[in-house]
Amino acid sequence: MIPLQRYLLLFGLVSACGNNMGNGAESTGRIGEKEIAQLDPAGEDQGTDGGARAFVQAAFVTEAPAGFDTPTLVAAPGSQSFSNGLAEPAGDSFAFDQKSFENTRDVTTGLGPVFNARACVECHQNPVAGGASQFTEIRAGHLDATGMFVNPTVPINDGANTITGRSIINDRAVIPAAQEHVPVSETIHALRATLNTLGDGFVEAIDDQTLLEIAERQAKSGTGVHGEAIMVPVLEAPGQKRVGRLGWKDQQPTILSFAADAYLNEMGITNRIRPKDVTDVGDITVDPEDVPDATGLADIDHFAQFIRGTKVPPRDAVLSQTNDAKHGERLFHRIGCATCHVASITTAPAGTVLFGAGDAGGTAFTVPDALGDKIIHPYSDFLLHDIGTGDGIVQTPPQDTANKLRTSPLWGLRTRSRYMHDLTSLTLPNAIARHAGEADFAANAFNRLSDAEKQQIIAFLNSL
Repeated sequence: MIPLQRYLLLFGLVSACGNNMGNGAESTGRIGEKEIAQLDPAGEDQGTDGGARAFVQAAFVTEAPAGFDTPTLVAAPGSQSFSNGLAEPAGDSFAFDQKSFENTRDVTTGLGPVFNARACVECHQNPVAGGASQFTEIRAGHLDATGMFVNPTVPINDGANTITGRSIINDRAVIPAAQEHVPVSETIHALRATLNTLGDGFVEAIDDQTLLEIAERQAKSGTGVHGEAIMVPVLEAPGQKRVGRLGWKDQQPTILSFAADAYLNEMGITNRIRPKDVTDVGDITVDPEDVPDATGLADIDHFAQFIRGTKVPPRDAVLSQTNDAKHGERLFHRIGCATCHVASITTAPAGTVLFGAGDAGGTAFTVPDALGDKIIHPYSDFLLHDIGTGDGIVQTPPQDTANKLRTSPLWGLRTRSRYMHDLTSLTLPNAIARHAGEADFAANAFNRLSDAEKQQIIAFLNSL
């Protein structure tokens, strides 16, 4: 049983939120079993003391701030941006963090030798800095004699040098000799869309156990859905792991890990976490190329501060209140889409140490006030699933992740013109039609709807 005092508090809390719930499910002024389960996944009576603790904790749970509030400006970047309230290190500012995110690099500042973009914002911009984009990257590899995925060996410099140890093939190079191409020996090819980063600070602040419990509930649902949570290394805290949640393969567990890895593999800039270039051909700078500035922070720290400081993507305030969108939202839940595209998740309480506890190296990350105890509406479970669209690439073991992809968060969906991991679906109905495997039950249920009901679901999706 849910402790009575907690239920009453949650009832009052949701009622008080009123229209502020507009980021996610339609606000009804009351709490449902799903919301209770998300705040108390065990669903057990914790006794007087436990109930009191739950009562106090629930009192601090609020909606995460939403908004596209990081416009990309040529003059004075970041000067008109607003953060989610994240506290900044001494000497730093959210505007400066965004400026770092938008700064263009060249060979004199470490760009390359191979790269995909010259600035973070080139791939993460629509409709504002930190959003998604229309760009894709190339991945490749092959299977060995035992059926295991193997990363490619990519010859460059007329075969005199090779790049190994990764599946990504960069599209650009600082000199012709360093240009990569997919070798004919690689039989697995994939295009992978760049991702939205707005609101990812809240995703990072989800406790591992919350994601594991979602996976457990799915496995018991009888729908055939069984999301996989994988434990991946925290790059900034050697020897530690947590549940992966960032990237199409859940290959990164933290924003700093994501920033450091992307700085090397997408821009070719080495840093304290990824300190060695993938090739020396065309390299003219000393590693690591990303060094601390006057604030004591390196670029990757500013990137992490910026992403952690962004608000979650907001819903369309007008369309979300239409009858079609409201009916579509109910249908979305009824036919099972929300089994994977989870509507609401609550972040860990402020003050929770997510990783690095007791680490003498100072890598501990504690959930800040701005990110803790927040309800977010990502429409994702951040787990890996096989829905028949997998790309065959393994980035982080186990090997069974080859044809699995992270559930695409649907927040901000209306800002995208192309869909799915490879961006080859140009309409929402086509994207839905590609769902198979674990998504068979929901896709079949969608197909059984009337044309009018299908359009209501599309209206709901267009409100996100």
